[in-house]
Amino acid sequence: MHGEKRRKPAHIGLNAHLLSLSANYRGAGINRYICNLLLSLPQVDGRNRYTAFLGETRMQGQSPPSLSLRLSRLPTVNPVVRILWEQLIQPFELVKEKIDLIHSMAYALPLACPASSVVTVHDLSFLLFPQAFNRANRLYLAAATRRAVGQADAVIAVSASTRRDVVRLLGVPEEKVAVVPNGIDETFRPITDTQRLEALRRERSLPQRMILSVGTLEPRKNAETLIRAYARLKKASAILHKLVLAGGLGWRYERLFALVEELGLQDDVLFPGFVSYGELPLWYNAADLFVFPSLYEGFGLPPLEAMACGVPVIASNVSSLPEVVGDAGPLVDPLDVEGLAEAIAQVLGDGALRAEMRERGVARAEQFSWLEAARGTARVYENLLTPMLEEGERDV
Repeated sequence: MHGEKRRKPAHIGLNAHLLSLSANYRGAGINRYICNLLLSLPQVDGRNRYTAFLGETRMQGQSPPSLSLRLSRLPTVNPVVRILWEQLIQPFELVKEKIDLIHSMAYALPLACPASSVVTVHDLSFLLFPQAFNRANRLYLAAATRRAVGQADAVIAVSASTRRDVVRLLGVPEEKVAVVPNGIDETFRPITDTQRLEALRRERSLPQRMILSVGTLEPRKNAETLIRAYARLKKASAILHKLVLAGGLGWRYERLFALVEELGLQDDVLFPGFVSYGELPLWYNAADLFVFPSLYEGFGLPPLEAMACGVPVIASNVSSLPEVVGDAGPLVDPLDVEGLAEAIAQVLGDGALRAEMRERGVARAEQFSWLEAARGTARVYENLLTPMLEEGERDV
């Protein structure tokens, strides 16, 4: 408590150049983490000053007054330009703004960093599933992350699973890595207005009975296993539900379209494309079941969002997904087509089970919030800043 009273306020920088509010796959995942922390950190921390470095101009109308924005004139949406900004320009910006601590909100730190530093690792899929990445992207992420976690004063992992991966694969001391789970936006909740849901179905040509999955179309999301499980159900029974795979086009997605044609499911498997963040709660609420068969997730926001909307959830039993879903829904081997098909059939065929899963899912989702994620992040800052700034006062 004595240190709390003595420490002067700090100036904290947030590298948010990966933020994209675009309506494509780049606007998913990590962007929700960045955007929500930018909005939440000033709310939970009234002592320190915050400055965000970013290129996303649309954030100007959303950020709280207590968050200063430093917009780059460079087109940092281009990965090469962003890397150049991070390595060559960012150190000078940190000195100019007198930043005490810089938080890189995704993977990379400048080699020459004039401030204390924190880096967030969202997942290590580029090491665990290299075949799912373009070679240049994979090599950069691997090199930048290895260097950043070794250089940083503290590392934030978004789940205990990711923390174990960081310690095991990158050799980072356990005590250096803090687990701060992601949160969920309050807009994800059950919707009882059936007219809004019917309007969504009309506008987006969605079926009345729908099995939904949300995620960028890429190999790691494992939509192929879900399609095969769905095909097995169609063959074994007169299932009336359509399968809707919502998500932007990532990479190596052509195989999914070919598989649907190969199995004769063109009328039953729908690919509506990327769904905007603001519209997602309606999509979840319009579904009878949400299935997330991902091979690996650093956290896994979609099943959490679906649970918060009161939709029964089936997810993989790997990586961080058991931490997110808990006992709210069945967890299955993501490579077990038959097991996934059986789980889907069981949930769709048992109304009492679905009702129980809805109740458990909503209760589970209430344990996660972005304000709590911001508090956990602020505690990581505090653990670094208190001894550092107290020492600076003594030197004076």
